Amino acid sequence: MDRFDEIPEQALAWHRAGEGAVLASVIETWGSAPRRVGAQLAISGGGQIEGSVSGGCVEGAVIVEALEALEEGGARELEFGVSDGDAFAVGLACGGTIRILLEPIGAVLPEEMLAELVAARAQRKPAAYVVDLDSGARRIDHAGHQDRFRMDRSGFEPESREFVAIHNPPLRLIVVGAVHITQALLPMARIAGYDPVIIDPRETFGSGARFPGETILHDWPDEAVTQLGLDGRTALVLLTHDPKLDDPALMKALRSGCFYIGALGSTRTHAKRVMRLQEAGFSEAEIARIHGPIGLDLGASGPAEIAVSILSQMVQVLRKGA
Repeated sequence: MDRFDEIPEQALAWHRAGEGAVLASVIETWGSAPRRVGAQLAISGGGQIEGSVSGGCVEGAVIVEALEALEEGGARELEFGVSDGDAFAVGLACGGTIRILLEPIGAVLPEEMLAELVAARAQRKPAAYVVDLDSGARRIDHAGHQDRFRMDRSGFEPESREFVAIHNPPLRLIVVGAVHITQALLPMARIAGYDPVIIDPRETFGSGARFPGETILHDWPDEAVTQLGLDGRTALVLLTHDPKLDDPALMKALRSGCFYIGALGSTRTHAKRVMRLQEAGFSEAEIARIHGPIGLDLGASGPAEIAVSILSQMVQVLRKGA
């Protein structure tokens, strides 16, 4: 299951329930600010909250300002300096400054626009919420902002007061092959923000005893990846070393939108893989999407270090492009 914050969803629910709601968004930071630009906090008319804009440093003041903004029906921009002492309390070495935008739902941020954003998030569609702080114009973009989407980077457009809030689907890792490397890779990937899924029709390998608490599908890999979907926030890692298992999923992936495809095997093994794909009608450009041998060349030895090299390559491709 995707791990996804429910902040816009909760704000919409509070608004529709008649409680009133405000979305608070970090729009700018200086120094060692507690939360990154784009972080959000939803506040209900009754003072309930979901999310965070400062890790606890200024939430109390933000809630007071949000309730006043809700009553007045207007947007507000707030600026707070986070002291060294407060910063230390939330795990930072030194303080900083954050600027926060308050938007009452309905009066400022239209309900239908928030509903469009919530629907896009539910469908795993990247969406950018764009607001011009001078004119008050607002819109949802589903195209453009390519660098911002890749980097998960909300912020102001250059030389303007147009703020772009990026809402990406959660990152997902699909691993074909319940092997030793998978046992090391999954906890690392989860720490890095990925939701992992294992595919392996061999129930002896893909067992709950070997992978406690993990999502394991025992379907044939091509059927499983079709069911899961391979979008631009999904990485596919093939680790079985068995063409009968790896190739069907690989063929689906090469004509999908997944951002990363990696396949275990030596240079010789990969050359044979390339030949099979050429015979199956895949183009040179499609085949070039495969990272094989998988992972960055770190001189890795053993499952844990190989897992580090794979995750490192996934991050590199996600953030810097292939």
